[in-house]
Amino acid sequence: MEYRVKTGDIIDVTITGIQPYGAFASLPDHSSGLIHISEISDKFVRSVESFVHVGEVIRVKVIDIDEKSHQAKLSLKAVHSAKRKYKRAYKNQREKIQETPLGFNPLKEKLPEWIAQGITEEEE
Repeated sequence: MEYRVKTGDIIDVTITGIQPYGAFASLPDHSSGLIHISEISDKFVRSVESFVHVGEVIRVKVIDIDEKSHQAKLSLKAVHSAKRKYKRAYKNQREKIQETPLGFNPLKEKLPEWIAQGITEEEE
C-alpha cells in the first residue's frame, strides 16, 4: 500500500521551485504542492528566497489537497507558529482590561463640555 499525504499531516518536503507568489515543493508521496507567500511566515515576506531555497528540505503542514489535481496547499508558518506557541510564559502577565458597565457613556457625556472648552481656549 502506497503512502498518501493527508490534510493536517506535518511532513518534510523538498523545495523544487520559487516564484514571487510562493514556493513549489515535492512531497514524500511524489505529488507536488505550493507554499503560498502568505503561508511562509507570520511576518511580512518581501522575498520568498529569503526563507527557502531550491533543493532545501523543510517541514511543513498540509492545509489542503486538491483531489482532482493532487496538488497540496502547504504552510511553513503553521509549523513554526505551533512551536512558538508554547515557547515562553511571562512571569508578570498583564491582567485583562475589563470594560466598565457604563461603556463609552462617560466619554459621550463629557464630549460636548470638552468641545466647548476647546472653542473657548481658541478664542482667547
